[in-house]
Amino acid sequence: MAHESLPPILIAFRDAINAGDTESFLSFFPPTGIVEDWGRRFSGLTAIRGWSDKELIGAKGTMTFGSVIEETPERISLNVDWTSSFYTGPGVFTFVFADGKIREMKISGA
Repeated sequence: MAHESLPPILIAFRDAINAGDTESFLSFFPPTGIVEDWGRRFSGLTAIRGWSDKELIGAKGTMTFGSVIEETPERISLNVDWTSSFYTGPGVFTFVFADGKIREMKISGA
């Protein structure tokens, strides 16, 4: 699947991360959003910001989309290459969508 075929929300989400735009990144989640990073769970925007400040945007991370593993209208899993000062390597990112937002983002091993 070409990256242009991915849901527009994911393209904009990736662009916000790669631009280092914390406020834009957070705007993709509802107030009750969840990030699960290799088993560690961060619930709500304050917790997600704290995690991102250290391990995502604060680590000057860049995300490159790879192949899609699974896709439904409410969920997509894809291979991602991640580069940052905190961690660099492959991973699987799974996004769950609800009401035009990313309700949950789960990061796991490739």
